[in-house]
This record gives sequence, C-alpha cells and structure tokens, in this order.
Amino acid sequence: MTPKSIALSLALAAALLTAAPQPARPVTVQLLAINDFHGNLDPPTGTDGQVNQVPAGGAEYLATHLRRAVSANPNSLFVAAGDLLGASPLISGLFHDGPTIEVMNAMNLAVTSIGNHELDHGAAEFLHRIAGGCLRDEGCGPGEQSAPARFQYLAANVLRGQDPLLPPTAVRTVAGVKIGFIGETLLGTDRMISAPAAKGLTFEEESAAANQAAARLEKEGVHAIVLLIHQGGGPRPEQGPADPHACENFQGAIGSIASKLSPAIKVVLSAHTHQFYNCSIAGHVVTSAGSYGRLFTRVTLSIDPATDTITAVTARNEVVTRDVEKDPAVTAILDRFRPGANRLANRPIGSITAEFNRTRTESGESALGELIADAQLASVQSPEKGGAMVAFMNSGGIRANLLGKESSPGHRDVSYGDLFTVQPFANQLQVFTLTGDALRRLLEQQFSGRGGGRILQVSEGFSYRYRTQAPEGQHIVPGSIQINGRPVAPTDRIRVAASDFLWNGGDNFTVFAEGTGVTVGPVDIDALVAYVAAHSPVPPRPLNRIVRID
Repeated sequence: MTPKSIALSLALAAALLTAAPQPARPVTVQLLAINDFHGNLDPPTGTDGQVNQVPAGGAEYLATHLRRAVSANPNSLFVAAGDLLGASPLISGLFHDGPTIEVMNAMNLAVTSIGNHELDHGAAEFLHRIAGGCLRDEGCGPGEQSAPARFQYLAANVLRGQDPLLPPTAVRTVAGVKIGFIGETLLGTDRMISAPAAKGLTFEEESAAANQAAARLEKEGVHAIVLLIHQGGGPRPEQGPADPHACENFQGAIGSIASKLSPAIKVVLSAHTHQFYNCSIAGHVVTSAGSYGRLFTRVTLSIDPATDTITAVTARNEVVTRDVEKDPAVTAILDRFRPGANRLANRPIGSITAEFNRTRTESGESALGELIADAQLASVQSPEKGGAMVAFMNSGGIRANLLGKESSPGHRDVSYGDLFTVQPFANQLQVFTLTGDALRRLLEQQFSGRGGGRILQVSEGFSYRYRTQAPEGQHIVPGSIQINGRPVAPTDRIRVAASDFLWNGGDNFTVFAEGTGVTVGPVDIDALVAYVAAHSPVPPRPLNRIVRID
C-alpha cells in the first residue's frame, strides 16, 4: 500500500469514527411530591405546623419552594399521593375544598392518586368537587366560584360497579422521555369511610393492581414507572428530632406492598400515615413527605432516552420553611375566598383554661377527645333529644389541637374557626340503643387488627378497664364497664351517641349498626360550639375514664 493510499484509509477511518452515533446522554427528570395536604392552605398551627420545631407549611410558601425547585431543573413534574382534599380547615372546608383545587392548579400539579378522604362523602360528591363551580352550601359570593381541577386523579384499584372509578394510569412526556404514573388508595378505604360513601365501590389489593397497571404501561412502551399510593408506614417513633430521611426500624403496610411490586416500578411515593421517610425497600425507592404541606419530596430520576428506563434514583425530603416570599398567585386565590371564611372563622365562641391536645395517654385517652365526647353527650342527653347515656368519638376524626389564643393567664379565647379546624367533617350525631353485651363487643373492636390504635374517646361518667395482652375478644376486664359508677349488665339497654360516620361502620366499628330506636341529633361541630359557649372557660378534665392495666 502506498503512502498515499494509507493516508486515504486513515482519513476514511477517522471520518467513520466521527460520524458514528454517540450514546444519548441520560435525561434528568425531577419529581416534586406531596401527600396528605388536607386543605391546609394557611400555615398549620402548633406542632402541626412544625418539622423538628422549625415552622413549616402554608400553601403560599410551598408554591415558592416548588417554583424554585423547578427553576433549578425545568424537567420537573409536581405530583401527589392523595388526601389533598378532606378534613380541611375552614378556608378550604367551607367551600368543599374548591380553594385547594385552585391552589393545586396554580402550582401546576400534574397527577395525584386518590386517597380515602377524597371519598369521605362518596364518589359522586368527589367528582362534583373536582368539576368545580359553586361548592359552598350557602351559595357563592363574588369570586367564590371554584375552577375545575386541571390535574388528573388516578385510581388503579378502585372500581365503581364493574368499571374503574378513575383512570388507573397517566403518562407524561418530559424532555422527550415518557414517565408512567399509577395511582392507588389503600385496600382498607371502605373501612375508613362510611357505608353510604363506600356503596358501589370496590377496593382491590394494592400490589396486584399496581403490577397489572405496570404491565399495561410496559406493553404501551412506557418503562419509567412511578407508583403514587395512598398507603404508608413509618419508622418506629424515637426520642429526639425526627430524621426526614429515616428508614430504620421501618414498619407499616407499605413495606409489605413494596415487597410484592414489579421491578418495573422503581419509585413509590406513599402517604396516609402522615410520617416522613425515605427508604429503599425490596429494590424500590419508597418515600413520604409527612402531611399538611410541611415538606415535599424531591425525587431525581436519571432516564435513558434510548429505552425510557430509569437508570438511577435519588430522593430527599425538604422542609417547606416560611423564610421565603409568598407566591403571589396563591395569595390572590386565598384573598378571593378569605373574606367569606373569615366572617365565620373569627366569630368568638368562648374560652378554655389551657390548650386541649389530641395526644393520647398510654390508655388511649386525650383531653381534646374527651372534650368532644362530653360536648356530644350534652347535646343529646335530655330525653327529648335522645336520652343518651354515653357518647363515643373516633380519634381519627380529631384533626388538630385546640389551642385558642391567650388573652390572659389561664384564659385562651376560642373562635369558630378554631373549633372547625378540630372537627371539620360535619358529621350528624345519632342516638340509639345498644345492649350491654353489644357495648362490650364494641369496645373489643378497638383491638381488632391494630392493637390499641383505635381507642374511642368516651364521655364523662363512662369508664372501663382493659388489657392489651389478652386473647381476641377478652381485652375488656369483666364487670369493669360502668356508667356513673354503676356496672353495665349484658342485658342492660344503653342509649349511645355517635357520629353517622361511626353509626355506618366507619373505622370498622360494625357493632354500632346493631343500634335500635335511632334519634338524629345535631351536627358534631354545632354540638362542640354549643358546649364551649355554655361552659366557658372550659378546663381540661382528668384523663381517668379508660384504664389500661398491663
């Protein structure tokens, strides 16, 4: 070969090397996630508005943090894992969460799973809310009409009749790569909402439904898959500051679900327990951002554009601090709805001598729970109003501590808004007759499945003792159930008060449905308002109605 031909061959080889296609660089996509927002548009108060004693939360601040995160990486999607609506403070709850839907629109929420609280009042009411319009019972003033949701709700494991209630999946394309989202709520949603709300709905096991949805996405050529699921867990509580990334001693249903998920589902954004964590479980990144918009999860995905597969994942929970400017678009939305809410929220009701907290003792009692139970009993105790002898309140229905506003030592003023934030569901009280034996079986249901996690709050004059370490159906100490110091015999007929949520089997307390001779009482918030107004200043009572003996 001549020098000239060698040079020509080298030049040709160099040209071929230069022209050879280079592997495409991975695309970095950022997911920004929240869960369990519960309409907390204003900054939550007390410990509910803190993360490790740092003031946190508030929609105006959350929007600014999200906007800054997006500016750092425009290839971003804002997503959620359910319970954005329901159990909301007055500024959202008064308008059936229309303001929250508008705020999520303003934050460019893309997709979210449904949660159990979205279904508190049934599927039809939920669909009505996200369709927008006037969502206030009393009618809407100027500017109080709510826009429809521009984000998409997903529910891969919820059927209405034979058909899906909502789309199971959604696909979003970011920077040329496709990401598939699956949305689910927990299997036990029907036990957490009333029977009328659950009527016609079927909730399927989470991992099987998610795997089926993932298989369908892969058939459609979508291989970067994220599960948004309203079920969770959390690290066992320890003393000292909580680590937003903690995963040691992890417990909860989401661990079992994650262990059965398809490897195609790389990321699981979970919810429901209001805990924050950042874990690796069975090859899946599993996170939760607490509750009330106090944190958001920043998930960074590295995606191979040639295959649309996730090649790397990192996640971090970040505190929504209040040291940033408020987002003006969110402020404008709140300013539209605030006057109507403030007219009701600022109405003075009475006073308390100290803060009433929902923190429970070892036996399961809380000062606030007993205050609510006392208020409910007082509202239906007279013979003409039902003749109730005891009232029960579910702890999960108590949504915030009652702090009031200190006006002098030992005197804290309480407004309607304070009480509504504590009890936002507007459940109707029912009075009915149970036998003494049914009452015992009702108390035994507190220990079914989840230990003492479902202890009912009870009204003054009612008492009993229990053991946690006992066989099924034998936790209540025989002869210990008393009303005003008198033991309740199995054949006694006891008039009982409870919300329609419990009456309809909510929280799986099915014995309530055995009640007969039903009398309808007031709405629960009205009972609480009337009690505080009549008994001010209200002092906390000794927590000695329920006694744990082991």
